[in-house]
Amino acid sequence: MTTNDLSESRWPHRVAILAALAALLPVTLGALTTTQGAGMAFPDWPTSDGHGMLEYPWLSSVGDKFLEHGHRLAGVLIGATALLLALVLWGLESRAWVRKLGWGLLTAVVLQGVLGGIRVRYNSTWLAFVHGSTAPLVYCLTWLIACVTSRGWLTARVPVAEQAPGRGLKWLAIGTWLLVYSQYVLGGLVRHHGLAVREHLIFAVLAALGCILLAVAAASTGHRWLTTPALLVGGLVLCQLVLGAGTWITKYGWDDRVAVYGSTQQVWFRTGHVLGGMLLFAGVSLLNFRLLRLKSLPVAIREEPQGIAVAERLTPTTELPVPPRAPRPLVGVGGGA
Repeated sequence: MTTNDLSESRWPHRVAILAALAALLPVTLGALTTTQGAGMAFPDWPTSDGHGMLEYPWLSSVGDKFLEHGHRLAGVLIGATALLLALVLWGLESRAWVRKLGWGLLTAVVLQGVLGGIRVRYNSTWLAFVHGSTAPLVYCLTWLIACVTSRGWLTARVPVAEQAPGRGLKWLAIGTWLLVYSQYVLGGLVRHHGLAVREHLIFAVLAALGCILLAVAAASTGHRWLTTPALLVGGLVLCQLVLGAGTWITKYGWDDRVAVYGSTQQVWFRTGHVLGGMLLFAGVSLLNFRLLRLKSLPVAIREEPQGIAVAERLTPTTELPVPPRAPRPLVGVGGGA
């Protein structure tokens, strides 16, 4: 990276944030579609009852067809947004690897859409499970692009050694990432097949503990760039526990409460639980990306005015202080020889 990178256009980051926000729409509608059992509202794909994707009278439809076609339209939206992001990165981003990330995201979104279509053509709940399980990985990729195009990524630094993330924090972050993703996949097994209910409950405890430990450890570094996602992860895991409890009660009942399939409470709790899991996974992913960035910065030693050496992680654009040179003797001034 050069100092010119700091003055690059802010549009790649803005469009990346737009893509990350737009991706929440197909996730939400997909969760609603699964909750309502509307995944096979249309037996055909890419058409809907023989209509083209943009020709189907969606606003006049109701029920399952409204949800399923809305999910398809949301997929078109994120596809168009991913294409826009790839083009913006290609035209305005100087780092080749970031441009490749843009095309990688576009490819992943297209493959995700094709996977959803194949699920319809074969009427396979297992393909629906795979389609749902890969969605957080695609969403994670949108946040990776948003992170690496941010100004914070370009100017990231650890001012003092005490705030440098240690190896233990890095492995805690990776382990928590794996736990949260595993929990999301187990939740998909419960939603689509009614399997792994006990495993889902066990992993809920493990993932929650991992998230809380990670949030506390990251925030305790005192580094502002880590504190924000750490607080986000801590807040989201608490919300997710509440949503999970509500989902269990409205789906399986509790004490004298009888679960009513398709009730408004059940639909919103189950859908909110899926969406909360996606956001929690994104938060843990963002924390991993920032930790990776800080760990990759080169380390230098600088001298404080008091003569105390302080370890510092510097960006490649930061120059080390150059010691002053001794003054050169003046020759031929004031009549000297």
